[in-house]
Amino acid sequence: MPVSAYLKAGLFVVAAAAALFAAAGTVAIPGFWAYLAIFAVVMIVSFAALDPDLLRERMRPGGKKPPLALKVFSLVLFMHWIVAGLDRGRFHWSDNVPGWLQGICLFTVAAGYALALWAMRVNRFFSSVIRIQTDRGQHVVTTGPYAFVRHPGYTAGILIIAASGPALGSWLAAALVVIFSLPFLLHRAITEDRILQVELAGYSDYAARVRWRLVPGIW
Repeated sequence: MPVSAYLKAGLFVVAAAAALFAAAGTVAIPGFWAYLAIFAVVMIVSFAALDPDLLRERMRPGGKKPPLALKVFSLVLFMHWIVAGLDRGRFHWSDNVPGWLQGICLFTVAAGYALALWAMRVNRFFSSVIRIQTDRGQHVVTTGPYAFVRHPGYTAGILIIAASGPALGSWLAAALVVIFSLPFLLHRAITEDRILQVELAGYSDYAARVRWRLVPGIW
């Protein structure tokens, strides 16, 4: 991977820290440090354990810049970090999340990232956009979490989004990121599944065997 990729990943973590602590006006919030530690570990493991070709695909899908929708998604993440910082450090609008729930949600965020990394580890076609990667020899992946659900990456994303706000101790941040991100993820999961069934050889047979899109036994 080029040095610029590592630099961008590092800057993203630093920017997340800046959004949280600058908004809060203090660094004395342990939950923020725990959240950022998870985030940093995910970045390190991604570069250490994932296929470099997959990382290039995720950063520049199809050799192109990420689409506007992903940039907006990133903006929503930053906005919810800023709101969490303002809530916890300055205005205390809705920072009464119980400590035990914050702990559970931090664990859930970590579990969500672990699931996403597992999915990316077994699926080198885990792009950041919806596209059939004929240029990369895409085929159906049925191992790892794909043996249980067809879109474990979206399952992971939903876990992270649902838990992120409470993990940071802010109900308002939780509402913001859920309202503006969850519909996007659900729409992408449905759209991607439809495209794969039509355009990717063998996917419809796989979908007949693995019935559940996101949650075993539910949907």
